[in-house]
Amino acid sequence: MLEVIDLRVYYKSIWGDYKSVDGVSFSIDEGDFFSIAGESGCGKSTLVDGILKLVKPPGYIPTGKVFFDGKNLLALKEEELRKIRGVKLAYIPQGAMNSLNPVIKIEEQMIDLILDHNGIDKKNAAKIAFSSLKEVGLQTEVAKMYPHQLSGGMKQRVIIAMAISLKPSIIIADEPTTALDVVAQRGILQLLRRLKDEYGITVMFISHDMACHAQVSDKIAIMYAGKIVEVDSTFNLFENPAHPYTKGLLSAIPSIGKTYIKGIPGMAPSPLNWPPGCRFHPRCPKAMDICAEMEPSMEEIAQGKWVACHLYR
Repeated sequence: MLEVIDLRVYYKSIWGDYKSVDGVSFSIDEGDFFSIAGESGCGKSTLVDGILKLVKPPGYIPTGKVFFDGKNLLALKEEELRKIRGVKLAYIPQGAMNSLNPVIKIEEQMIDLILDHNGIDKKNAAKIAFSSLKEVGLQTEVAKMYPHQLSGGMKQRVIIAMAISLKPSIIIADEPTTALDVVAQRGILQLLRRLKDEYGITVMFISHDMACHAQVSDKIAIMYAGKIVEVDSTFNLFENPAHPYTKGLLSAIPSIGKTYIKGIPGMAPSPLNWPPGCRFHPRCPKAMDICAEMEPSMEEIAQGKWVACHLYR
């Protein structure tokens, strides 16, 4: 469904290039609920911008390919790309609750989106808008409201309704549960999972919350310092994490009955100056001499389990 090959997204500065995404490769199968996890600042949202070719100056994409529907998105002209974005490939941005125009009613905003990508008349566009709102569990009365009249969870559902209104093949959701209470978070996660199960929509889900990934995803990629360090099925990754960074993330999750929560020591490195060798070695409890000298490559250590770590060479 989606294949990313050696994608790099850099930002120019007077001090040099900030290498926010620095050589990421992965693939998503049709019908998968694929998650990308990692702490804040690891490059998750920048990766999404790179995939959708939404990087603005001073950012740029020096290398990489993103294949979707047999086409390299990064090689397409903007007009060709607009026929794919929003229609076949939908995007739920980070901070989506603030993406709605505060002075325009929900109905008008949804109709504008549908008319912009579809050659139907306004009456049929309104029917699609009402139908999409129902699919995400909202009453049709919401269409007549302004964004300020809705709760955070309702606004998030409106954004999801807009994303699915043109029946896309894949939805990329960047931190869709941020700033929501746990009840609203649960509703959004269940909604995304239902869309995947009932309509066969492929979902790429971005979050730093490991508990969210455990609830809904089929497959998960762990990202650190601009690179992916481990990929596995969600169940296997939580049961048998391989990379020391993954183990650190899981050990930091609070849970009932857990008497001690251990965090990861140190700070994440700056994308302006990544450490040599393995980028996690300054914080890794199992670091060896080779870790500071040579960058590990991704290797399949078990069926479907990929990890970039010298411990498994």
